Amino acid sequence: MNPPIITVRNLSKLYRIGARRDRYKTIRSSLTDAVLAPFRRLKGTREEQVRRDEAIWALKDVSFDVRKGEVVGLIGRNGAGKSTLLKILSEITYPTEGRVEIRGRVGSLLEIGTGFHPELTGRENIFLNGAILGMTRAEIRRKFDEIVAFAEVDKFIDTPVKRYSSGMHVRLAFAVAAHLEPEVLLVDEVLAVGDIQFQKKCLGKMSDVAHGDGRTIIFVSHNMAAIESLCDRCILLHAGALDTDGAVKEVVSHYQASVAEHSAGRVDLTAHPGRRKDSIPMMRTGTLSSQSLSPVAAIRMGEDLSVSVDFVSPDRAFKPVLGIVVKNYIGAAVFSVSNRVIPGFDFKSVREGRITCHLEKLPLMPGTYTIDLYLGDEHLTVDAIFDSLSVEVITADVYGSGKLPPAHCGPIYLPARFSLGDSAKEGTP
Repeated sequence: MNPPIITVRNLSKLYRIGARRDRYKTIRSSLTDAVLAPFRRLKGTREEQVRRDEAIWALKDVSFDVRKGEVVGLIGRNGAGKSTLLKILSEITYPTEGRVEIRGRVGSLLEIGTGFHPELTGRENIFLNGAILGMTRAEIRRKFDEIVAFAEVDKFIDTPVKRYSSGMHVRLAFAVAAHLEPEVLLVDEVLAVGDIQFQKKCLGKMSDVAHGDGRTIIFVSHNMAAIESLCDRCILLHAGALDTDGAVKEVVSHYQASVAEHSAGRVDLTAHPGRRKDSIPMMRTGTLSSQSLSPVAAIRMGEDLSVSVDFVSPDRAFKPVLGIVVKNYIGAAVFSVSNRVIPGFDFKSVREGRITCHLEKLPLMPGTYTIDLYLGDEHLTVDAIFDSLSVEVITADVYGSGKLPPAHCGPIYLPARFSLGDSAKEGTP
């Protein structure tokens, strides 16, 4: 077996936060420090504790290998250490402990226009960035036309990049990094800056680079659909440590479950601020559950979602009726359901229990949605809570085509069938 192209062993990175350093010292401040030094030594233990409190481990004891041709997705919540890891691999910063070995040239796209000089033109920056990546002038010239065509900046190639829009900037930066043939390509969450067509173009190029040219890619993204479609393997970081390393679907599912444990998958409704003033407080707990019946705060498009409410009637038994209204990010209702109008769910009278609404293949486009809950009987609503729960819908290849439905065309998607035949004859529908 070939040796790994990237070796990471016991990698740790310590940052000190809140530390303030003087730009320069005056004679007066130096004399003051000398006079106060004995007193500071007496309380050194306390100050040492404060300094430890001001330190944060962005990465702690991370180890893994990546072999040539692998496409590795790197996922985790904000602050998990993903960008810090890529900066160390790119030699932008250095580890506090541990070591990294990379056998080959590295191309990095960590921020928009990393390594670009704003006063230079697009043409000059292509040659500059290529040289930084270790390419010869002849190699850059050979790829130059491809880079410009991919970035779609041919009209502005001799314009200083400080006049480029953010979209033009990221297109050129990605084009340089992807076309100059580094053995290892590191890509952070920068594709979100471009438009939808550009994102698809970049993902297609990355797939060609990885599976066609056999180069190695480490890809950081919060887009789980892109991770699943592009990557052969996935690494999950949590609080600077390596949580899980394995098959993409398993790691993504584990990540979604871990997000739910620290979010609003289950909410205490007893004193919820969104309760309607005329309500009798019967709802105790609200829970969102996935297909696996575990609490979730995020699901993928097309997955099943269950909304459960634990309730207690204060003075009498009643036949429970649950109504839910799902709203988008501006508070507009997307759809509503209730067992008051859906036949076959006329439950027996109880004093307390759990009532659940099962939503099959949730037809929502990606985004954050809030849920209003209404609990009552067959005649009226007794308890109502606005914005009681929230769920994040994550993009997914719901049609199995390898393409994502356009998010700007509405809040829901629907399955559909198409047919092709002869033109309708005159007089026929």
